[in-house]
Parts: sequence; C-alpha cells; structure tokens
Amino acid sequence: MRLRIDFVSDVMCPWCVVGLKSLETALADAADVVTSELHFQPFELNPGMAPEGENTAEHIARKYGSDQARTAASRGALRQAAEAAGFTINSGPDSRIWNSFDCHRLLHWAGLASPAAQRALKLALFTAHFTQGALMNESETLVAAAAAAGLDGGAAREVLASGRYAEEVRSAQAQWRAADINAVPAIVFNGQYLVLGAQPPETFEAVIRKIAAKAA
Repeated sequence: MRLRIDFVSDVMCPWCVVGLKSLETALADAADVVTSELHFQPFELNPGMAPEGENTAEHIARKYGSDQARTAASRGALRQAAEAAGFTINSGPDSRIWNSFDCHRLLHWAGLASPAAQRALKLALFTAHFTQGALMNESETLVAAAAAAGLDGGAAREVLASGRYAEEVRSAQAQWRAADINAVPAIVFNGQYLVLGAQPPETFEAVIRKIAAKAA
C-alpha cells in the first residue's frame, strides 16, 4: 500500500534526527507491505529565538530547569542514541541553538521540487547543525547545505534573501499546532495515525504493519 508520512519536526531538535533515522529503518524493514512518501512539516521549538542564537546548555537550563550534570548526562545519552541510529552528533558545552525559521522556508522550497529533495536537504541541515556545528544563522551555511543536498545553491540563496515562503511556513505551523501537535518529532501516517517521539524502529514498524493490515 501507499503510505503518506508527515514528519513534523524542527532542525534544532536532536531527537528529531534520531526519530527520522529510526523511522527510515522501519520503512526499509516494512518495504514488503508499504511504499512511502515522506513529507517534512515545519515546527519551531523556539520561534522567538534571537538571530544570534543561544548556548544550548544555557537554553536548556533556562527553559527546563536542568542543571549542568543532568544536561551533560542527557547529551551523552543523546549522542549514543544518535550513533546507534547511524548519525553523528558532536555536541558540547559550547554548542548553540539557533532560530530555525529560514531552515523551514528552505525546506518548503525543496519540498516543491520533490520529497526526495526535501529529505536530502533535511539531512544536510541536520548534519550542518549537529555534526559540523555550523553557524546556522548565516545564509551561506544554509546555501551550502542546499548545495550538498544536490539543490541549486544560487536559487537557495535567492529564496533566503527574498523572504519567500514565510507565510506558507507560518500557516503550516499553525495548522499542526491546531491539530494539538505541541512536541516533536510527531509522525502522522496517512493523516490518521499519530506517533510521538523518537521511537525505536520496531515500534514504527509495528504501527506501519498494522496500518497496512487494516488497509488490506
């Protein structure tokens, strides 16, 4: 069966990349029952984040009340989970979190080309942020990610400079929040079935197989 998947997430969310990798493993394992089309939907965890960003540890302490020891432990657990999923997170005490609105505008643009182009850009942005520790508030970082994803860097630069797709991104975010999506990753299958969080591959696979069985 054909399965549409809306993956609601933020480029700044490390568990979103873990969840994506886990989902893709599940889709490969369930390829005997489904073919999928993956669409990335925007969600800003921190829409009011200043352009200069914020130290990640300080941000977590301020937002969630986490102390340094707990933050360090969580960082270690996250790195291990990402490594197990096949992705490298090089976070540290100097890591920063950024405003992701321009990332979402660029992802919307890539999605107009194809789901494959959007996925490639999503992974390139995750890599720039979490693996390379790039300055995500600089347009050229995002342009480089677009080029790495096989997209036209010049066209990406034009999108970023123009402010294009801002309303589309805001509208999509409002739509998902109206659907009671308040945390990410949130994965919606065929517009009906919701799975929250970076679940292990076997959990995603079980959901996928249940959906396929119901459709049979």
